[in-house]
Order: sequence, then C-alpha cells, then structure tokens
Amino acid sequence: MTIHTAAPSGLPIDTAWPSGLPIGDGWVATAETDDITFPYDGSLVAKAPRGTKALAEQAVEEALAVAPAMAALPSHARRAALMQAHDAVEANREEFERLLVLETGKPLVDCKVEVARTLVTLATAAEEVARLHGETVPLDLLPSGEGLIGFWTRRPIGVVVGITGFNYPLLLAAHKIAPAVAAGCPVIVKPAPATPLATLWLAHLIRSANALPPQAVQLVTGDVEVGRALVEDRRIGAVSFTGSAAAGHAIARNAAPTKVLLELGSNAALVVAADADLEAAADAVVRGGYYASGQACISVQRVLVEEPVRERFVSLLAERVKNVAVGDPRLPETRVAPLIDQAATDRVLEWIAGSGGEAVTGGHREGRAIAPTVLAGVGDGAAVWDEEIFGPVVVVRSVPDIDAAFAAVNRSRYGLHAAVFTRSLATAFAAIERIEAGGVVVNEVPGFRADNMPYGGVKDSGIGREGPRFAIEELTVTRMAIIRPS
Repeated sequence: MTIHTAAPSGLPIDTAWPSGLPIGDGWVATAETDDITFPYDGSLVAKAPRGTKALAEQAVEEALAVAPAMAALPSHARRAALMQAHDAVEANREEFERLLVLETGKPLVDCKVEVARTLVTLATAAEEVARLHGETVPLDLLPSGEGLIGFWTRRPIGVVVGITGFNYPLLLAAHKIAPAVAAGCPVIVKPAPATPLATLWLAHLIRSANALPPQAVQLVTGDVEVGRALVEDRRIGAVSFTGSAAAGHAIARNAAPTKVLLELGSNAALVVAADADLEAAADAVVRGGYYASGQACISVQRVLVEEPVRERFVSLLAERVKNVAVGDPRLPETRVAPLIDQAATDRVLEWIAGSGGEAVTGGHREGRAIAPTVLAGVGDGAAVWDEEIFGPVVVVRSVPDIDAAFAAVNRSRYGLHAAVFTRSLATAFAAIERIEAGGVVVNEVPGFRADNMPYGGVKDSGIGREGPRFAIEELTVTRMAIIRPS
C-alpha cells in the first residue's frame, strides 16, 4: 500500500501493509481501486483496493471455517492477541494520527483523541476476556431439581460482520474487532468506502502478530452489493453496524433473523436550565458542537434554553463560536475543517438555507469548510432540527420551563445521548429519569463517551450496546448446563 505524500512536508506517512485485501490466510489482489482523497484540498492520499461480492463471499467461507478454532482459543491467547494489537497501535501512534487526518479530514486534535480511545478499547477488551464466565444456578428451587447441578456459560455467537462509518474509522473498527476477538468470534470488517486506510493497517498489524489464525480478522471494502453479501448470509452469527438510521434499518431488514446491533445517528440535545452555569454551558456547546467538524453522532445539535436566560446564553455562545479556528486539519489549532466530501457540504448548506432560522453566527462557507454556525428561530419540521445534520451547526431554541425542554428533547425520533446543565440535583435526576436516550449527561457535553461504558441508543438511534464488556455480551450466547451426577 502506497500512501501519497503530496500533503505538506512534515506529515509523511511511513506505513507499509500489503496490497489487496486481508482475506483468508493472505492478501487477495483486487481488480479495481478507489481514490482516497484528502478532504481539505482533494489531493490523492492512496489508491485503496475495491472489494467485490465474490470476495465478500470468500471471506465468509474463510471465517466459517476458522470459527471452531476461534471458539476453542484459550483465554490467555485471546487476551494476548488484543494486547499485542494495543501495543502495535501504540508503537505507531503518531503515524495513525497523521493517516487519520489525511483520510478523514478531521482536525488533528480529534484524530489524536481517536487513537487514544482506540488504545483504551483494545486494552479494555483484553481485560474483559478474564471476566467472560457464567454462574451456577440453584435448580433445586423446585423439588424436581433436587440433586441436579446447574450452571451457564457464554459461548461465541459465531462469525461477526462489523460495518463502520467514515467519521471514526479506526475507533469504530476497534469496537467491532476487539469484542469479537475477546468473545472468540471471527470478524469481517467492512469500512466506509471513503476511509478504509487506518482500518486496513489495523487489520494488518493484528494479523502480522501471528497471535490468531489470520482468518480470524478479515476486511472487505466495497459498495452496497458487498455489504448485502455479508449481512444476508444466514450463517453469520451477528452484524454490528455503525452509521445512519436509514442504512441501519435496511441492514436490519436484510439481515433478519440474524442478530443485529445498530449504533445509529442522533440530533443530540443539550438543555440549559435557568439555574445553570451559563458560561460552562456555552463552553460545552462549543466544545461539544464542533469537534470533528460536527461529524459525530453525539455532537451537540439542539440546544434548549429556559427563556429567562436565553438572551444571555446566546450572547455567550456567539462570542465563543467566533473564536473557533477553521482551516487546515493538519494544524494543531484547527477545530473545524472541510467535511468528508462536497456532497456533505452541499447538503448541510441546503439544510441551513431551508431552516427558516436566523444565523446568529456562521451559516456560510469559509474556504472549503462551513463556518461554525449557530441558528435561532428554527421550528419543528426543519431538517436542521429534526434530522442528524453531521456538520458544524448548532440550533438554539428557547423553552418556557424544564418540562417543556424535556418534552422537546423526547419528540425527536432519535435517542442516543442528551445533556442537561443545571445546579439542581432534582433537575439532574429528573433528566436521567425522563429523557428518552441511551445516555443522559449532567453538566457535561452529550458527546462524552468513555469507551468502557455501555453506549447505544433507543428509538431510531439503534439497538444493542457497545463498550467491550457490553459488546462481548451481545456477541455471545448463554448456554445452560444441567447435570445429574451418576
């Protein structure tokens, strides 16, 4: 694999992995490639192998063949494999950060966070291997169970297909691969077509360590046809998908009755109570609304402010947003850079133009990027409020009271993460009790995620939970054992 270094001096990528795709016990050549370009200026980063339906089917056959060996792999071997993967990523940390900047166009600061979180995910999954056990069951609660011994264990679910989004390619791949390996499952990863490079490198590092059968971790790139070949095979044990709600719904339909785990989109809300620390809340909206250029499913999108403090809060927010650095993602000070492609940029600008709201700040292009934007006066029915914008846009709305704020949060079809800023413990617990979301954060951004915690949503934001411990549970099945000693 050749990484083109037409990007500026000081950021050469010294990576080496074989050409083709990691399928079976080697790397399989592909007839076609796709250009991976740097979103900031459109320059070529690399030519990535393009998979096919036939290669996807081959990967499934290879995974099925190795599944018994993976299931029989002892705990110490699975744990060692994951720690070797951790150490290999750590050894190449800066190179991964640079590569992520080039293929995703995300600011360097966000790519550094992505690599750090990947390391935590791999290490935590390794630790969870030691906790993958069952319990005894008192079968003699009924007289018919007297003399019986009962216990349950957790067994691998089988071959796992992991499909990832473009915005955090390395981290999302780690959240598919690490729990699967910990559970004793072969895994086939399909990265987003625009960002396969870091995932290819991760797969190479894991396979080259020789701690697992090479067929245990495979990767296939490609289009929708490739994805369908993977998810519609009834011999697959589980499909784990991260991406849009529309794509997730289609995968769930096509994969049925195979188990599906969906981490989908959102339009994360942040509630500002009248008693909140307004400066802290404004800081949080800036920190949580524009990281990764807004291309994160739990970035702040909707802000609901109690009416008595609306004017003051919007003033504080506007002051801060004007200082958000926009530009070259390779620079350490940049916080907002161009989106993944022109189509995404055009869509976000169209949504802003059609919102019917007022741009408090931003709302226009700044070079190839979109200036950090705050909109006010947007009603229900506007895409910037109802849907996931996936861009550097925050929409502020006033509400008469906290009850109205919670009701507005819950009217969304999404429910991944939400946040509330308040000094009241009663309000905090009311938010935790009443907000319909997979996670409720108090006095911090809804985008806070520790990679060892349960993470997932409700409603159209998905089903199932990520985080190594919780994903491992999803990727194993309970097997009950009942013994009558002779």
